[in-house]
Amino acid sequence: MMDAAGEELADRVRALVTLGGDVEEKRMFGTRAFLVDGHILVGVRPAGVLLVRVHEETGAALIARPGVSTAVMGPRTMGTGWLDVAPEATADDEALAFWLDVAREDAAQRD
Repeated sequence: MMDAAGEELADRVRALVTLGGDVEEKRMFGTRAFLVDGHILVGVRPAGVLLVRVHEETGAALIARPGVSTAVMGPRTMGTGWLDVAPEATADDEALAFWLDVAREDAAQRD
């Protein structure tokens, strides 16, 4: 079940991503996922944490940023291709847009 902070972040992501076209929203693994062409772009997790999918090399560079950590899903710590971005690192729309752009660029490279 998503909490208020998660719902608020999902609303902000939805507004910036502009659903329709190539973006689909789905509930997966306790996360509200936003998918492009069937691949997860970002996910919104409880407590307003943004899950960002990136290339491992990109993630390795971004992990040093404040509020960024390797995602943990259940008992598994994921590789640097899955990042948890804390609410303070997506506090304003400019900061959130940065992460959405990073995820979009990496998704485009995967195609």
